[in-house]
Amino acid sequence: MTGAHSTRSPERPLPSPRSTHPETVGWWRPPAGRKQAGNPEDSARHRVPDSTEIIDAVPGRGRRRPPHRSRRWIRRALLAAVATVVLGPVLAFVIGYLLFSVPSPDDAVNNQVALINYDDGTSLTKLVPEAGNRIKVPIDAVPVPVREAVLSAEDRSFYSNPGFDISGILRAAWNQLRGGVGGGSTITQQYVKNTLVGDQQTLWRKYKEIILSVKISQERTKDQILGDYLNAIYFGRGAYGIQAASQAYFGKNVQELTTTEGAVLAGVIQSPSRWDPAVSPERAVQRWTFVLDGMVSQGWLTPQGRKAAQFPATVPRRSTAGGVPSDANGHIVSAVTAELEELGITEQDLAQQGLRITTSIDPARQKAAVDAAHDTLTGQPVNLRSAVVSIDPQTGSVLAYYGGDNGLGLDYARVERLPGSTFKPFVVLAALQQDPPIGLGETFSGEPVPGLRNDDGANCARCDLKQAMTISNNVVFNSLAQKVGPENVAAAARSAGITTPLDNPTSGIALGNKETTPLDLASAYATIAAGGVWHQPHLVTSVTTADGRVLYQAPTDGEQRFPERVARNVTEAMLDVAPADDLALPGNRPVAAKTGTVQSRFPGQNNDAWMAGFTPSIATAVWMGTDMNSPIRTASGTPIEGKSLPGDVWQQVMKAAVADQPVQDFAPFRAIGEAPSELAANEQPPPPRAAAATPVAPPPPAAEPPDPAAARPPAPGAPGPGVPAGGAAATPAPGAPPATPAPPTPRPECTLVNPCG
Repeated sequence: MTGAHSTRSPERPLPSPRSTHPETVGWWRPPAGRKQAGNPEDSARHRVPDSTEIIDAVPGRGRRRPPHRSRRWIRRALLAAVATVVLGPVLAFVIGYLLFSVPSPDDAVNNQVALINYDDGTSLTKLVPEAGNRIKVPIDAVPVPVREAVLSAEDRSFYSNPGFDISGILRAAWNQLRGGVGGGSTITQQYVKNTLVGDQQTLWRKYKEIILSVKISQERTKDQILGDYLNAIYFGRGAYGIQAASQAYFGKNVQELTTTEGAVLAGVIQSPSRWDPAVSPERAVQRWTFVLDGMVSQGWLTPQGRKAAQFPATVPRRSTAGGVPSDANGHIVSAVTAELEELGITEQDLAQQGLRITTSIDPARQKAAVDAAHDTLTGQPVNLRSAVVSIDPQTGSVLAYYGGDNGLGLDYARVERLPGSTFKPFVVLAALQQDPPIGLGETFSGEPVPGLRNDDGANCARCDLKQAMTISNNVVFNSLAQKVGPENVAAAARSAGITTPLDNPTSGIALGNKETTPLDLASAYATIAAGGVWHQPHLVTSVTTADGRVLYQAPTDGEQRFPERVARNVTEAMLDVAPADDLALPGNRPVAAKTGTVQSRFPGQNNDAWMAGFTPSIATAVWMGTDMNSPIRTASGTPIEGKSLPGDVWQQVMKAAVADQPVQDFAPFRAIGEAPSELAANEQPPPPRAAAATPVAPPPPAAEPPDPAAARPPAPGAPGPGVPAGGAAATPAPGAPPATPAPPTPRPECTLVNPCG
């Protein structure tokens, strides 16, 4: 090769720029760091990395898993997933099958009943069917058309399905996962659901339901399952089982039921409280039609028979005890169920969901109320009736509730009667909220007027409101009601908690001419005791299902209906009533109270008598009267007044209620308007003390003409110098009449209108 330019063979490629560096990688040389067979240096455990290698910060990261190992891991994961999907349910099914026992119809009914407890958790009663209300009958006693009507309404594939509906279960599970409810149930599942006690929309309950449905289907025939179902389910009207339902709806035994009657019973199963013909005839007919049409579609009823079918007549709906006690506790249970109905918890819920209901009733106070009524009425006329209600002012909880001894009869705690003078505090409540307010110290004439008189000892020439409240002066409060307006008195009573109608009131509302109940009066007095804060009076504090779900919890907050200072002034007006009527509580415990007596149309007789009052911790109202609204007298024939027998009951109840409590004072009193007098009604203030007289020198005697006799010594017996005639030292002359002393200067009469001084 010569010259400046060399030549090359065209076959030979130009060398790569990298080829000029012997340490770089050529196509024939493996990259640094990759293991090369036969090179012991590369197989060394420790070596210096090549400059072209990238070293991971974390050892092992960046190393690629061999493909065969990754495939092996994926296969194992898939096999584990398949095993979980397939074997998990099988294992769960086996465990459940071994653990859960098959229930009997008796278990199903007993687990549906509700439990009602006192506030301390002890049992008050169970709402179970009466003995004989559920008579089990064999499946052969149920006419075939009646069985087919039930199947038409509830499970048309009963004899062909395995005991559970897969599509319904999957639908229910899907709905529950999305936060909804729903999913159909077979007759077997319904029976199990009632037995398990609960309608909770959870997968756990569905799991147990499926296990037991399968187990029952394995252990019993379809006819046995249907018979158990028909003997256990609730049909409404307090009837558990088909025989009791036949009697409750048609007054006949199940063997005598017709197809159309069976369709009525089948139609009410899902919702007895809504589809009972006595509750909703239209819905009952719609459901009945659905059942009969389903029977036609299944071939159980001919079209001709369907066309000729007429809706059958049912017997009138009758109230049943349904486990309600027949003694005084029966009224508590009835009041609880009525309260639950207002909360949206129906009779059907009580009959089927196994509810656990805790009441506010204190067992000790309840016993004290019942004992007080019994003790007081023992030996008295048998026609006398009484009611006692005690309420916690801070919560509205009914602590004691006595409505009479016949728990299945009239509840006198809710009977509306004229309250008499127990309504007078609401007149004061209205007066204190006037603009300007009428204070307790404002005075009124308390003398009788034509058409209105006071009880014996209740007259006063002039009384302030507290004095008039203590002696229960009618004239003063009638005048006050006219001054503030009867409508304002009614509004004040409503704000305190009176719920009975107070329509078109007159001034007579001050004397109790509008009816109320012992429960309402206790609630209204409790509002005053709580400083004007109203709490809904209630007997139900909580409701839970058998599986622990809380359906209801009573609220604890109240509503300020009128100012605390106003309530305290009303309380002040009532503080002297109990001591004045010999009904004070031990230890001079502060208590605000008011008696009430309703006069009869017969002169000198009374028809109703009340005593109500409160401490800061409890308010109690007591009523006494008769069923016939006739005169009430003691065994000795004395007309009963509020301070007599009702007062005795009230005092005994209140003594027991506060026996273990420290003395509680009401809030400090700050008068609104003019403060009340510290004197009792008709009490005269003491005369003012006379100021110490300052000696004053007598004026000099007037000049008189000289008397010759003056120079003579005084006659025997004549008064000496400086002693007035008729003085203590005066001695009358012999034979002369005694001197008459001058009359004293008259002093003005001391009255409330013209006080002395």
